[in-house]
Amino acid sequence: MNLVQDLLKTVYFDLTGKEPVRFEPIPGSGSPRQYFRIGEEDLTVIGVYNEDYKENQAFISFTRSFLQQKLPVPEILTVSEDGLCYLHRDLGDMTLFGFLQESRGRDYINHPGSGIFSGSARTWYQHVLDWLPKFQVLAKPNYSLCYPRSVFDRQSMLWDLNYFKYYYLKLAGVPFDEQLLEDDFNQFTSFLLQAPSGFFMYRDFQSRNIMLYDDNTWFIDYQGGRKGALQYDIASLLYDSKADIPDGIKTELLDYYLNSLGKILSFDRKEFLKYYPGFALIRILQAMGAYGFRGYYQKKSHFLQSIPFALKNLGTMLDQLFLENFPELKKVLISMVNKRDIINIPEGNTAISKEQTSSSSPGISSSDDKPYELTVLITSFSYFNGPPEDKTGHGGGFIFDCRALPNPGRFTLYRDINGMDKPVIDFLMKEPDVNDFLSHVFSLVDQSVQRYIHRKFTNLMVSFGCTGGQHRSVFCAEALARHLSGNPKVRIKLNHREMDEWAH
Repeated sequence: MNLVQDLLKTVYFDLTGKEPVRFEPIPGSGSPRQYFRIGEEDLTVIGVYNEDYKENQAFISFTRSFLQQKLPVPEILTVSEDGLCYLHRDLGDMTLFGFLQESRGRDYINHPGSGIFSGSARTWYQHVLDWLPKFQVLAKPNYSLCYPRSVFDRQSMLWDLNYFKYYYLKLAGVPFDEQLLEDDFNQFTSFLLQAPSGFFMYRDFQSRNIMLYDDNTWFIDYQGGRKGALQYDIASLLYDSKADIPDGIKTELLDYYLNSLGKILSFDRKEFLKYYPGFALIRILQAMGAYGFRGYYQKKSHFLQSIPFALKNLGTMLDQLFLENFPELKKVLISMVNKRDIINIPEGNTAISKEQTSSSSPGISSSDDKPYELTVLITSFSYFNGPPEDKTGHGGGFIFDCRALPNPGRFTLYRDINGMDKPVIDFLMKEPDVNDFLSHVFSLVDQSVQRYIHRKFTNLMVSFGCTGGQHRSVFCAEALARHLSGNPKVRIKLNHREMDEWAH
C-alpha cells in the first residue's frame, strides 16, 4: 500500500471509526490530484489527495460557501490536518459528457459532427443553465483564497493566450509573426477587459465537471474559480470541444441562459452579446493550448482527439468575431481552420489519423522531413471488427494476438481507461507473461526491420489485436513504438483504431 492510500485510509478511519472495505482508484484526467472511492460496499465517499495546498484551500472554501447558498456541490466531510487530503460526498460516475456519449450511441461515434443531440440532453443542459447564473451572481466565495489569481485580469488572459501560442501554435507548426501576434494579444485583452466583471467565474465549466446523480445536476472542479465576466463560463460550456453541440442548439441554449440570468440580474443583453464571441474565442484558444500541452508535449495522444472538434468550433464562429483589429491573430486562426490536416480525424475513427505520425510515445519524431528508410505502421485493434487492412499494397508484416495476456478490462477499476493510462500500464508490466510476450515481439520485429531496410523495402505493418482494442493491444502497440523510436532509419506511424469506442 503506498503512502497516499495509507493517508486516506487514516482520514477515513478518523471520520467513521471503520477500516474501508472498498478502496478503488478513480482515473483522473490532466490533473495531478488523485481520487479514490472509499467505504463500504454500498456506502462510499470520494477521497482526494493533492499536494497543492492552496488549490485544496480554494476548493474547500468555495464548497462551503456554495453549500451555504444551497448550490448543488459535494459536501466536504472531513479534511486532514495538513490540508492535503479530504473526503467529500460520492456523486457517482455519470458526467454530463458521459451521458452525451451514451445518448448518442454508436451511430454518433462512427459519424462525429452529425448533429445528434437528444431531447433528454437538451433538458439536462437547461437544468445546468438554471444553476449557472446562481453560481455567478449569488455565490459569494472568499476571493482572497482564489488560486492562482483572484481575478481573470490582463495577466490571466495573456497567460492563456501564450499557453496557446507556445503549446499549440509552435508544437503544431502553425506559422506566425511573434511580435505582431503579441501586439494583437494585447489589443484583444484590452477589448475583453471592457466587459462588466466582478462575477464568480467557474473557469472550467464544461460537461466533464457536471455530474448527473439522483436525478439532479451537481457541480465539481471549481477550484480555479475567480472573479470575471459572465460570458466566459457559458462559452466554456457551449464550446466544449468533444461535447460537439450543434450550432442551432448552441444558439437555443445561449438564449435559455440569458433568460435564466435575467431572472436574478438586470443586464444589457446587447452588451453581453458584444463580448460573448471574444470570450468564446479565448476559451477555445486556452483549451487548444491544453490539448497541445497534454498531447504534443506530454505525449498523451487521446488529448489530440479534441483538436478537430475545437477547430470545427473555431471555424463556425470566425464570422462572428471582429478580427480586422487583430490582423495577425486573424491570419493564424484562418490558417488553423484551413489546415485541419495538422491532426486529421477520418470518418468512422476519431483516433489519430492513420496517416498521422504518432506523437503519443516519447522519442517518436513527428517530422516528415527526415530521410526515413522504412515506415512501420503499428496498429491496435479489436478482433470483433477484424484485423486492419493493409493499404500500402506491400502486404506481409505481423499480427500479434494479445488475448492470451492478462486482461485489465475484466476489472471495474480499469474498464473506462486504456492502455496508455498509468494504472493499466502498471497492471500489465507486473505480469511476467506480458514481458515475455513483448520480448519475443521485439525480437521478431527487429529482425524484419533490419532485413527490410537492407532490402530497400519501404513499409512494414505490425498489428496488435485484443478483445476490445482498448487495453492490451494499445499497451503493446505503444511499447513497440517506444522500442523502435531510437532507430533513425525508421519512421513510426501509430494508430489505435478502436480508440473512440472508449475515449473519455
